[in-house]
Amino acid sequence: MRLQRLFFRQRLPATLEECWAFFSDPAKLRDITPAFLDFRVTSPLPPRMHAGMIVSYRIRPVAGLRLNWVTEITQVREPFFFVDEQRFGPYRFWHHQHHFRPVAGGVEMDDEVHYSLPLELPGALLDRFLVAPKLERIFAYRRAVLEERFGPFVAPADPAITRPT
Repeated sequence: MRLQRLFFRQRLPATLEECWAFFSDPAKLRDITPAFLDFRVTSPLPPRMHAGMIVSYRIRPVAGLRLNWVTEITQVREPFFFVDEQRFGPYRFWHHQHHFRPVAGGVEMDDEVHYSLPLELPGALLDRFLVAPKLERIFAYRRAVLEERFGPFVAPADPAITRPT
């Protein structure tokens, strides 16, 4: 099984508590998922995520193909990270870590995804030409939505740097 890895980092001008309140609400997943996936939750959602929570949904990754996907929130350490893993769906393996840490001026958020597709050779070709580019688009969309929601991150001035007068 060949594992692929994606890593995305984004800084948000918000507190750790504000970020956690947003990301721990399972209903927000629809807000940060692009419309082209036709994402639809098909299970009841609790108001806050918790370890052991199962979420089922339906997506349309390519025109004409509708897939069911079931994920489990396997780990939660509020407000610093959570992990979702596929239990049933299009991937042979899916493990998505979400990390949050305070930084000067806000929160740094990391998404790290390890995934594998079924069928080695066809899966590798499918990944290169369809899946990886689509995942990049999904996370680019997510980045834009989060920047719109929380605002652009502006790094605070470093007081150790002085300007000549």
